[in-house]
Amino acid sequence: MAETAIENVLGQVDDLVIATMNEHALAGLAVGVVHRGELVYAKGFGLADAKEERPVTPDTVFRIGSISKTFTAIALMQLWEQGKFQLDDPVKDYLTAFKVLHRDPNAPPVTFRHLLTHTAGIGEFRDITDLARFRRAFALGAKEDEPIPAPREYYRGRLTTELYPGQKWAYANHGFAALGQLVEDISGEPFEEHMIGHVFEPLGMYRTDFLRSERVRDELAVGYQLKKNGLTPVDYLEITIRPAGSIFSSVTEMAKYVAALLNGGRNEHGSAIQPETLHMMMEPHYVLDERLPGMGLAFWLDSIGGHRIAHHGGGWAGFVSAMLVAPDDDLGVLAFTNTSNLAPYPIALSLMQRLLGVPDETIAVPRPGMLETPHLWPELCGFYGPKPGFMTNARIWMSFAGEAEVFIKDNRLAIRALVGPLRKGLTLYRTDADDPLAFQAEYEKLPIPFVFRRNEDGQVERLCSAGAMGFLDLYKRPKGESLSFRARVALSGLAALVAGVLGLRLLRKR
Repeated sequence: MAETAIENVLGQVDDLVIATMNEHALAGLAVGVVHRGELVYAKGFGLADAKEERPVTPDTVFRIGSISKTFTAIALMQLWEQGKFQLDDPVKDYLTAFKVLHRDPNAPPVTFRHLLTHTAGIGEFRDITDLARFRRAFALGAKEDEPIPAPREYYRGRLTTELYPGQKWAYANHGFAALGQLVEDISGEPFEEHMIGHVFEPLGMYRTDFLRSERVRDELAVGYQLKKNGLTPVDYLEITIRPAGSIFSSVTEMAKYVAALLNGGRNEHGSAIQPETLHMMMEPHYVLDERLPGMGLAFWLDSIGGHRIAHHGGGWAGFVSAMLVAPDDDLGVLAFTNTSNLAPYPIALSLMQRLLGVPDETIAVPRPGMLETPHLWPELCGFYGPKPGFMTNARIWMSFAGEAEVFIKDNRLAIRALVGPLRKGLTLYRTDADDPLAFQAEYEKLPIPFVFRRNEDGQVERLCSAGAMGFLDLYKRPKGESLSFRARVALSGLAALVAGVLGLRLLRKR
């Protein structure tokens, strides 16, 4: 995109951000745009601390959550560059603090690549006992006065996988905790110290840390959530597994990281990784369906109007973050808020789209001139659920209550959950004139692609997705085996039982 066009887009950012902040009642928001190694736009909006009336600035420190995973991966890949391991080596041969193993001693080993692509078979929780602590940030949070156990103690010597590696994609914070431990065990240096010396400071990031240290403490924002009585500060929680999401940083600092991601791992301060390694990390290493975005090594992959995108988001109590880079276009976008709200990702996506000069009609739905195919809907409608695995299906339970139903709503194909925020349904719109099984929905202004897959007999048997909800691989179920049907049967049985009891009581009274 021409420089003048980029300047024109940058002139629109304030209006876009203010409209979004007003729509979502955000406490504060910081936005940055990096182009050709320079931070060409950086601005803060709202308040970092409402009580102190401290404004958000480009130097305000946010908790960037799971964007931290990309840093952990880069530190690990530095060790790969040194020949310390191979991507398909079993990690059990390198971990000393604890092991990552399946209960079956004959199970295939978990490799570095499995952990980097969330395909190791690790679930959302360490074990079933974590469910009791679920409300505390997915059982990953610790209060300020609580000691954080060392990984050896936290995992009690073993992180047990629920499934064989490679069987299923399942977002795994604990997998990246293992990667952080691998950085420590292979390098022989404490993880947090290693990150400062080998990633942050080589890139000039002197006010970024995995710990709430003097490097970041003074500019740290307060996290908020919107309740019925307004914005309320959230309780501060430490992250028990820091390599998965504990970084504290600002737009000014993260712009240095983005500049390096856009320039083969090097910025004006120095280098963190070799260009060939970074390129490999941003290539697909996991693809659920060729029609869907894939996953690199820690980085999520996508495209906007044909422009290659690598990205990652993050969320922690009171904070949400988004980072998008377009490597071939030398453009990067950052958006951080100190409010529990998904707004940064739609902002970053919309801004990147405009900077790339991609018109709305090429990516928005419904697409102009796209003919729907209602004659195929009977094949597509029905219930879809994941393969077995309670821990590895946790996010599917959170988003779809364990099962998705494709149905007709207002003369449109739609998808809905049994309960929860998606129970009213999302409309599915066709996106490819040559593929009647490719669709897109929108949730919170985020595009979510869905594709149906046929089996060898030509029957629709799977529904796949990749996007804000992660990778979904759902299999069609007969109605009689669906959770919805079983729930109705159970409720009918309960109603019959209650009616019977009430009837007996009435008879006795007579």
